[in-house]
Amino acid sequence: MAQYEKILLRNMEQPGYRGSLHEYERTGGYQALRKVLRDLSPAQVIEAVKNSGLRGRGGAGFPTGIKWGFVPKDHPGPKYLCCNADESEPGTFKDRQLMERDPHQLLEGILIACYAIGAPVAYIYIRGEFRLGAKILERAIEEARGAGYIGPRILGTDVGIEVYVHQGAGAYICGEETALLESLEGKRGLPRFKPPFPATHGLYQKPTVVNNVETLCNVPHIVNRGAEWFASIGSPPKSTGTRIFCLSGHVKRPGNYEVPMGVTFRELIFELGGGMRSEKPLKGFIPGGASAPFLTPDHLDVKMDFESVAQAGSMLGSGGVTVMEEGTSMVWAALRLMEFFYHESCGKCTPCREGSSWILQILQRIWAGGGRPGDLELLEDLCKNIEGRTVCAFGDAEVSPVLSTLRYWRDEYEALIHQAEATRTTKGEIPVLTM
Repeated sequence: MAQYEKILLRNMEQPGYRGSLHEYERTGGYQALRKVLRDLSPAQVIEAVKNSGLRGRGGAGFPTGIKWGFVPKDHPGPKYLCCNADESEPGTFKDRQLMERDPHQLLEGILIACYAIGAPVAYIYIRGEFRLGAKILERAIEEARGAGYIGPRILGTDVGIEVYVHQGAGAYICGEETALLESLEGKRGLPRFKPPFPATHGLYQKPTVVNNVETLCNVPHIVNRGAEWFASIGSPPKSTGTRIFCLSGHVKRPGNYEVPMGVTFRELIFELGGGMRSEKPLKGFIPGGASAPFLTPDHLDVKMDFESVAQAGSMLGSGGVTVMEEGTSMVWAALRLMEFFYHESCGKCTPCREGSSWILQILQRIWAGGGRPGDLELLEDLCKNIEGRTVCAFGDAEVSPVLSTLRYWRDEYEALIHQAEATRTTKGEIPVLTM
């Protein structure tokens, strides 16, 4: 089995490490913050992050340094940093581990990011179900404040930064950055129209940067070890550094695996994950959380970087890799995911609000044995009238499982419909579907 240097998971793999301030400092924690306050200007920090090639680890993969650079430097009023800790994507559980096991790593990344963009206040918007994580972060913030890392004059300098934890209410849509901002302002979590973008009109219509937990955790290491070091890892120049992939499903060793970007799915699933948990062969897998189109065994040798996965017809997304063995019905898999997306649709956009209901009803009817000729064409038409026609990317996400399973396993849908036709012919019965 290949061995890779852990960066973000390194501390928590040490025996007895519990993530306290003392333990974090003993591993070199907060040295990066001291370095930027002592030696680097905000512009130099932004330039270092740009040169590192760090891209967002929450789903979109936007270059982090470029995002920071969009914040106007001469804005006279307040600026904000929002840490997106609303990890709600099915099959994704890396941010939770980072927050619960090494909270000061995240706090140091937040403080450096605030210094870089000139934000005196940061909010950690954490998923409502992560109650333990919220308590751990609150305790870590108090530890950091007591040590002089958070407050009005950090380490005796003129830099003042406050950090607050805000618990969400369990809405998946609040993982979208503008819906997160609406919720943080006390409103219903609905996505905003863009432009304007958060960099100029974010929280309270002030310049704001929204970064994911894993993204911010990388920042102290880039400062300590250099942009060139980070840029040399992975698949330069566009997919640098390591990435934490959440491996789950029909594998022997599920869990979080931190690997350089560019390793293959075969290595993740069969070497690190130990292969299939039964004697059944691999049937398919989701490469980047529920929003990512399914892939097949033919894609096992695709490199796990942004460009390679996109060329294969999917995306890295949130980094959740869900594995399915032979014998798994892909119609059932699409149905289960559609139930989730239907439940989580915020209802703002008509194509998503109404279309998700119709898609779900058709999938339920097919799975229940009431499929009809023309159902698959109707599903595809509904998906095409949702995709690209919503305010945020939720519409594209919810049709992804349907379109990708239709692409690779259409025969399974057709078999269910043919079986239903045969049943109606012989028995004259049509299963009744109740929502």
